[in-house]
Amino acid sequence: MGKRDKRIDNYILKSADFAIPILTHLRELVHVACPEVVETMKWSFPVFEYKGILCNMASFKQHCAFGFWKATLMKDTTLMKNAASETAMGHLGKIQSLTDLPPDKTLIRFIKEAVKLNEAGAKVAKKSVEKKELIVPTYFQKALKADKLALKTFTNFSYSNQKEYVEWITEAKTEATREKRMATAIEWLAEGKVRNWKYIRK
Repeated sequence: MGKRDKRIDNYILKSADFAIPILTHLRELVHVACPEVVETMKWSFPVFEYKGILCNMASFKQHCAFGFWKATLMKDTTLMKNAASETAMGHLGKIQSLTDLPPDKTLIRFIKEAVKLNEAGAKVAKKSVEKKELIVPTYFQKALKADKLALKTFTNFSYSNQKEYVEWITEAKTEATREKRMATAIEWLAEGKVRNWKYIRK
């Protein structure tokens, strides 16, 4: 028999109205596909385990996400295509309603495939990531130097956290937008916040 976690009940209930039926449905499908699954909370969102981590789900302000721990080993090309194009965690794209989900039979097939991978003890190969030098625009460097707290936070951030801020600012289409984003970035950095702090569930 599987094991349900009351913390996931609370997570679902506290999610946005649109997300509740999506998370509830995904949760039930996991239990149908793997009756022995054990629920838990990791990294502040629901995780399903069976002989290791199986899959996870999360709700954000405007969409939900569902991902497989060993997605890179799974066979479905559509699943992998979504994984490559999705910016938030998840391999089914941005889920905003139940109609955005694949058919139940397809989802159950995905979950059962993930179960078999865990039963076989399959390991995901770790990628050797070469740390690239992040190019911080001169105008952003100048703004950072003008605020000691922001500069300290940015300097101590990981490469990925720094990159999120730099990309957000450099991708602005107008100078006015860029200046506005930069001012917001300095304010958030001075408070020790990562770029996507709003989406981190407490």
